[in-house]
Amino acid sequence: MQTAELLNGVDVAALRTTADAVRENRTLGEVTFAVNGAWSDGFRLDSATGALTQAGAADESRAGKFTMGSDEPSSLLGGDTAVSPAEYILQALAGCYTVTLVANAAARGIELNSYRLDLEADFDLASFLGVAPEEAPGASEIRVKVDVDAPGASREEIEDLVTTVQQRSPIRDTLARPVNVVTTLA
Repeated sequence: MQTAELLNGVDVAALRTTADAVRENRTLGEVTFAVNGAWSDGFRLDSATGALTQAGAADESRAGKFTMGSDEPSSLLGGDTAVSPAEYILQALAGCYTVTLVANAAARGIELNSYRLDLEADFDLASFLGVAPEEAPGASEIRVKVDVDAPGASREEIEDLVTTVQQRSPIRDTLARPVNVVTTLA
């Protein structure tokens, strides 16, 4: 009986097999995530995951499997009942950095003892409030501090790993380049 080779909790053989499969059939790498949300009250939104579509096939088992809520802090006139949308952006980036870093560390044979991220995003609410509508309402800067403890890797190997994370993170790329966001009225 063959057991999986796990490094940092990642099945390295399965990771390689998946990369090879996508290399041979790029359609397998095409994924659509979905979230469905409904307003609750004030600034509160309650959402659930939708179906995950991969290579054109929907996986309905994810529909409604996970729920999320968002609200704004009291200081921003929210009910402070859930994570803010800005914090979700930081969480999405941190989660994607983690997947990208851990997968690439495992693929390179780098064993991690620990890994920590600290993220911050700066917003000026003047545009959102209509005070300065000509200004961009989004974040002006997102800062990510990465702390990696991998005793068997050199500083150069860790720096290269972090550079790779910045190059390959889908969420970072989504935030760093213009992306079409199509909004329609039902």
